[in-house]
Amino acid sequence: MEYSFCPKCGGALESRLLKTSEPARHVCKLCDFVFFLDPKVAACTIIHQPGGIVLMQRAIEPGYGKWVFPGGYVDRGETVADAAVREAKEEVNLEVRLISLLGVYSYRHSPVIIIVYLAEAVGGLLMGADEALEVRLFSPESIPWDELAFPSTQEALRQYVAGLR
Repeated sequence: MEYSFCPKCGGALESRLLKTSEPARHVCKLCDFVFFLDPKVAACTIIHQPGGIVLMQRAIEPGYGKWVFPGGYVDRGETVADAAVREAKEEVNLEVRLISLLGVYSYRHSPVIIIVYLAEAVGGLLMGADEALEVRLFSPESIPWDELAFPSTQEALRQYVAGLR
């Protein structure tokens, strides 16, 4: 079990089946609080500029040294769209306008739901921040497919490139 103590009263958590149609839940032995392990939401952008698609080489784990498009977690109280715009500015210094939703990606054994938008740069100067080793433009033909950080990165880029044809 990932967590041991109740966030409400500090009592010990145990794994308990509440409904036969659902997985076991973390339940406090003292106050019966049900501690749901909710997924995290990440907002990302595929930014196409003259010269190619913006990708950054990660300077952090997971995926250190691998390539991704800008993105990150949505903060509580922030819209997914606002988070996508914020992450593009924070990671590659580009102000973007979201064009459309490309897709939503989730995987059975991952706690992250990835929401990817298509975007265009409307300001800023392309450069990496502290989470990027390098930032580059890649033509659809030169995307480093074997060096992409996550399954969602590959899946979204393949969907994007297929839409260009």
